[in-house]
Order: sequence, then C-alpha cells, then structure tokens
Amino acid sequence: MLDTITRLTDDTVALFDRAVGRMFRRAETRERNALLRNTRAINDKVRLLARLGTALIEARENGADLQEAVASAIGWDKLARSVAEAERLARPDKTDLPALAARAWPVLHRLGPLFLGSLRFHAVPAAAATFRAIELLRAIYENGGQKWPPSLPTSFLRPAWREAVVSAETANRRRHIWETATLLALRDRLGAGDIWVEGSRQWRAVEDQLIPPARFAAMCEARPLPLAAPKTAEEYLAERRTLLERRLAEVSDKAAADRLEDVRITGNELKISPLKAVTPAEAEALADRLSGMLPNLRITSLLAEVDRWTGFSDAFTHLHSGAPAEDRRVVLTAVLADATNLGLTRMAEACSLASYRQLAWTAAWHLREETYRQALATLVNAQQRQPLAALFGAADVSSSDGQHFPTGGRGEAVGAVNAHYGRTASTLFYTHLSARQAPYHTVAIPPSGEAAYVIDGLLYHEADLSILTHHTDGGGVSDHNFALAYLIGFYFAPRIPSLAERRLYTLGPTGAWPVLAPFIGGRADEKLITAHWNDALRFATSVRTGTASASLLLKRLGAYPRQNGLALALREIGRIERTLFVLDWIELPGLRRQTTAELNKGEARNALVRAVCFHRLGRLRDRAIEAQQYRASGLALVTAAIALWNTVYIGRAIDALHRGGEMIPDALLAHLAPVGWQHINLTGDYLWDGDIGLAPDGFRPLRSAARNLRPAVAA
Repeated sequence: MLDTITRLTDDTVALFDRAVGRMFRRAETRERNALLRNTRAINDKVRLLARLGTALIEARENGADLQEAVASAIGWDKLARSVAEAERLARPDKTDLPALAARAWPVLHRLGPLFLGSLRFHAVPAAAATFRAIELLRAIYENGGQKWPPSLPTSFLRPAWREAVVSAETANRRRHIWETATLLALRDRLGAGDIWVEGSRQWRAVEDQLIPPARFAAMCEARPLPLAAPKTAEEYLAERRTLLERRLAEVSDKAAADRLEDVRITGNELKISPLKAVTPAEAEALADRLSGMLPNLRITSLLAEVDRWTGFSDAFTHLHSGAPAEDRRVVLTAVLADATNLGLTRMAEACSLASYRQLAWTAAWHLREETYRQALATLVNAQQRQPLAALFGAADVSSSDGQHFPTGGRGEAVGAVNAHYGRTASTLFYTHLSARQAPYHTVAIPPSGEAAYVIDGLLYHEADLSILTHHTDGGGVSDHNFALAYLIGFYFAPRIPSLAERRLYTLGPTGAWPVLAPFIGGRADEKLITAHWNDALRFATSVRTGTASASLLLKRLGAYPRQNGLALALREIGRIERTLFVLDWIELPGLRRQTTAELNKGEARNALVRAVCFHRLGRLRDRAIEAQQYRASGLALVTAAIALWNTVYIGRAIDALHRGGEMIPDALLAHLAPVGWQHINLTGDYLWDGDIGLAPDGFRPLRSAARNLRPAVAA
C-alpha cells in the first residue's frame, strides 16, 4: 500500500508535467501550422520586395524619380495592400505570453486546485519565493478564488512573465497570467529539484537522493570509494593535463604529416571518410548456408527448449510464496503475450493451454520487473558461456540504442511526443546489448532523453557481465555521460554526430597545436572542477551504489533553469574526457570500426524485435508506463532466448560441417549473428508440443546441408 501511494504520487507529478508540456507543444504546432499556411503569401511578399528593391536601386543609380519607379514597378495601390497584408502575416519574434496564458489558463485552472490540493511541497532556500507564491495560490484555491491579495508577487518569475503580469490591462487578466506563470514556475522547480513533493520517490530533493554527507565522509575514510577516479582534484587534473598534452601533440603531428587514416584536416574543416563494408562475401555465403541448416520450429517450442536448458522460468516466482509457477507453459505464454504485443485476451484465444483468467492470474502474481530481470540474466549468462559466442565479440564490450514504438491512446502517453518520430505519442525501448548479441537490460522511456539512461543499463543489470567499453549513437551523447562514465570506470565510446562542430578543450595554452587550433573551444575550468570535486565523487558514488539511479539524477541536474555548480563541474570533467575520446576517434580507425560494428548489431536485433512484436504493427495500446515496461521486458526475454537458441544450433551446424571435413576460419565465424528468425514461426496458434521432434541426444536434427550453398572453405 505504501509503495502504491508513493508510485501514485510520482505519477501525479509526472502527469502534471506532461500536461503542461503538451500545451506548449500545441502552441508551437499552431505557430508552425500558421507559418505553413501562409508560406505562399509570404513568398509573394518576398518577391514583391525584391522587385521593389531592384526598381529603387536602378532608379537611384540612373537618377530617375523614385516615386515614378515605384509606380511603374509595382503601383502604389498594390504596394499599400501588400504592406497591410505583410503586417497581418508578421509573427512576433518572441512567444506571445499573454496569448499563451489565455489558451493555457482554462486547463491549468482546472488542474491547479486538484494538483496543489492533493500534494504537499517543500523547497530549498533558493526557491523560497516560488514556494510562497505556490502556498498563496493554494490558499486562493481553497477560498474558491474569492479573495485575491491587492498585489501579486512576481519576483520569482522570469522577466518575460513578470512583464506580462505587470502590463496586463485588467485585474482579471493579470490574475490569469499570474496563475499560469506560477504553475509553470512550479513545474520548472519540480524538475530541477528546488521544490520537492512529500511522499515521492522520484520528485524528492536532489540532496536527499544522494548519499548523506556524513555517511559519504565515513566511506572515504574507511576504504577506497567504488570509483575509478583519484581522491583529489589535483591528482585528476595533473594526470589529465599530462595525457591531454601528449595526445594533442600526437594527433596534431600526425594530422600535419597527413598520416591519419581516412581523416583529413585542412584549416577549420575536419572530414572523416565513411567506413567501407568489411563483411566478406564468403562470410555472407556461410551465414546463408548455416541458416538453411537450422531446424524449423514454433516460438513456443523454442522457449520450451531453452527453458529445459537453463530453467529461466524458475525466476518467475510467486509474489507471496516465492515458489515457481506450477505450469511453466502458462508463464511462458504470458511472457509471449507481452513480447508479441498480443495481450492476454488475444493470447488466450490463440492458445488452447490456458484461459484468459489463468493467464491474467499468472501475469499478476508471477510477472514482475524483478522476475523479468532475473530470467533475462539467466539467458544472457547461458548465451555468453557458449563457445561460439566468444567469436561474436568481446566479453567486456556492449552498446545501447533506443527503438521507437508508437502508442495508441492518451493516458500516460500525454506529452510523450518527439518530432523526430512524428507528431503522435510514442515510447522508446532503450536496450543494452552485449557484443555477443544478448540484450542484458531494457527500459521503456519517453521518446527523448536517451542519454540519461546509458549509465543505468551498465550498472543495474543482473547478468554476469563486466562491461568496460560501451558504445551508443548520437542519442546517448552528453558531457555528463562522459564525466560519469569516467568516474565510475567505463570507457564511453559513442558515435558523435557532427563531430567537427564539437569543440575540444585543453588544460593548458590553446595555441600550442596549430593544426587543431580551429577545433579547440577553450580551457576547461579547473577552479570549478576543484571546488566541486568532492561533490562529483559523492554524486558518482551514489549512482554506483544504487542510492539513486543515474537517469533520475542526470535528468534532475539537466532540468535546472540555471545549472548549479555540480552540474557545471560535471560538464567540465565531461569536456576533458570527450576531448580525449575525440582524439582517439580521429587517430584510431579500429575504434571507429568497432563502434560501427557494435551499433550495427543493435540495428540487426531491432529487426528481430520488430518481427516478434508484430501485433498491431508494433503499436502499443498500453497507457501505463508499467505495462509498457512489461512489453519491453517480454521482448528482451524472447529475443534473448532466440539469440541463445540460434547460438547453440549454429554451433551444432558448424560442428556438422567440421565432421564432414570442412575447415571454417574463425575470421568468417566472427561475422555471424544469432538474430535470424526465418526458421521460427512467430505467429499463428501458440501450441506447446513438448518434446516432439527432438532426437535421442535432446536436440532437434539439423536440416540437410547438401542442398545449400557450397562450403565457404574446402578442407
């Protein structure tokens, strides 16, 4: 009950946050649509201005009469009409806050009393003025809006809103604008953590989410912190200064001598040639041949077989008794309902094993986020131990990426819109994938802000993985991630978009490397790093020990209207680490190839995910984030089972070729991927046929290789 109260408190604040965000997006959409509607008329005015300007310039140069030039080129009547229409089409340079308040007030006036009446707020001293305004608004709501003070406080508002309140024509208009601005200020302060909610887990004060200072001091004295960073800022800066100067000199010298592979630096232009495909034709032919040897089977048979190998269904224990399900097939059927997006109702119709009531009872008592995590860890560990998996990639390397799923309906999806994915509500399944192609962590998140979740997946999984190097695409890039990854002990190696536009930073003179000088943005702020080094270590230790998640803390730091000292110090550390990484990226083609290869593995798995989550073309109908998380967890589990099953049977197919006298180099095997599904029936009736089709050794017989392609390499 207490946990439910806490979760509902968090959800209440989140719903208010999204509702306000949705109003701003609607205002932006209206402005954009108005601009699109008027595009033709605006273009006509531009052409008219060009004609008018040309006529006036020619008349001035020829000494002709300017009035006559206007009359002959356009005509004064047409010019007057065009000027009047141009004044109508002109849009303000800044947002019209009074107009925005007029549109937002009816909604906020309904939400405000409910929101302020159901929660209790607290504030840090810096937000005291905003807190007093919130309490004043609460009192106004409680008396039905009948008693307003003669003057409204505005010192806490941003200058533009303050001016809008002061310049309002009537008292009623002034009150509407002030009420709107006050609730918007509350939203900003909640996001930053300056104001927090009593009884909330997510919307607490940032200070309360970190390790208490006294406990952190005791940890520092008792033993080394669980971090990779030095104890003092002086040690960090001295070590990084030496390394930076050496790496800048090495890369600068190579660039000056034109000895950088596929990289050209000329003046202020940096060009890195795209990587060429490195998959040999023999590897593709081998992959096709091995795929043709894999047995055909239903997805239910695959899950049953993998469960017999690993016992991963034992992780789905009963919430109260802790015992595994009596019938594992019912649990796996409920998992399939999540993974395929069928839902329990349709799955009950497609499965003769269990009724909807049985599936719903099993899902309620056995399928939870923690049981999904334990089951996934079991599959990942089993796949990592396969001899063939070692050829797919290194054990200490991984990548992460977000996969977009549109959502139907509003509910909690209100405000979850990212223009990059269209104008409809959506969610992202952000998944961490090992280099051996097993998904070891997944989370359903809003369709923006991927960077905040990168560190979460590296720390908060239950698989037996020791990741050292992690890759992401541009969505995972942030200076805070570079800083936090370094402090905790990860090598963060993302593919940075528009790399030439990212400035480098030094800890010494910026003009010592002429070739790189156009790309150097300045010196990192050593004083800021030194002043907040202990805070940065406390922040990283809180994340490392799970006191608070990285995603929660990073989002709170990023939400500050004026970033605080800790956020700025982490940014400076991140700039140093990002500079070192960019120098590696420029100099080491192997790093660029590895990053691309790992991200391509994620794209290949995304195709498998699309095939598994086939119902409604992958459009999610779940409104609650918890239900969306179950969909993400079910998808990760089923795709991990497919990766394990494929790894085992591809290994058996290779062994069969070896017994036939064929020699296959490991260099070709490294290009294989255990994410194919052509041999797996993912749709239709979900029948559990037990051990039908198994050979005496407990495995399914391979299909004949005789009708497939020729061997990649003859014996």
